Amino acid sequence: MAADTDRRRFRRASWANAVGNAVKIIVEGAAGLTFGSVALVADAAHSVADLIASFVVILWGGSRFDAPDREHPHGHARIEPLTALFVGAVIIILGLNLLYESVNGLLGESTVTFSPILIGALAFAMVDMYLVYWYTRRMNKGIDAPALRALAADCLNDLYTTVAAIVGVLGVAAGYPILDPLAGALVSGLVVYQGVDIARENLSYLSGKAPPDERREEVRETLLSYPAVRGVHDLAVFYDGSVIEVEAHIETDGNLTLREAHDLETELLRAVRDLEDIEDVHLHLDPSGIGEWKDNDADAGVETGIEDNSVGDADRT
Repeated sequence: MAADTDRRRFRRASWANAVGNAVKIIVEGAAGLTFGSVALVADAAHSVADLIASFVVILWGGSRFDAPDREHPHGHARIEPLTALFVGAVIIILGLNLLYESVNGLLGESTVTFSPILIGALAFAMVDMYLVYWYTRRMNKGIDAPALRALAADCLNDLYTTVAAIVGVLGVAAGYPILDPLAGALVSGLVVYQGVDIARENLSYLSGKAPPDERREEVRETLLSYPAVRGVHDLAVFYDGSVIEVEAHIETDGNLTLREAHDLETELLRAVRDLEDIEDVHLHLDPSGIGEWKDNDADAGVETGIEDNSVGDADRT
């Protein structure tokens, strides 16, 4: 039931971005073409790619809520950061395009005719994007979806580019048309930086990067808090998409019955999965004190490539 609610909120936020960008394109594009404003036409063109990114999120991003299946036994968690990576790439391309247009504006002559309608269209665009930004952030609370975070960041970029366009239009009204491309160049750098930041974050998710060390320690301490656990080794905590996956070997009493071992493993699994952002947990119970196959291989001179991070009884106290 919670997953269905989150899916609905995700789709509402995605569609809000699509509709918001479509309306902005129509209003700014019409005003810009009517009065020859390159700034408004460029800002509208910026939103065309945003609209495409919104539809990509609608089509792909919701897969994060799909249950595991035969082709995706670990679920679909990696599809969403792939979607967010696409959004980040679009933002970078838009920022570079805006920089190119700004340089052309600095080198060429402006043909824009000032009209209060230009300011009205830009003011409408700012209100439009702020409302979409606010709604996206509101819908993403409790979901924390990277794709929605990327769309929200792009809404902020739209606000910045619109401010730059306003400065340019006011510069035209005041007799300083050079302000238009200068403001565009400044904002384009910020847009590119935001796109690179989004791309870098989601590449980390896709590459299975480990979360901060404190998250790993949180998992280790949770496991060691159970008296039946005598040690933890081969602990791996890593991102699988935007969620965290855990693998660990648990050292316990070798005389436990099969049912007792099963009950202990179940209890540990639940405890770790209750931690924030942890989606999947794989535990293996070992009789304490007997070592493992890789220890024998290492004694025989075989390089295993597996780091032994054992925590024994002496380390528990």
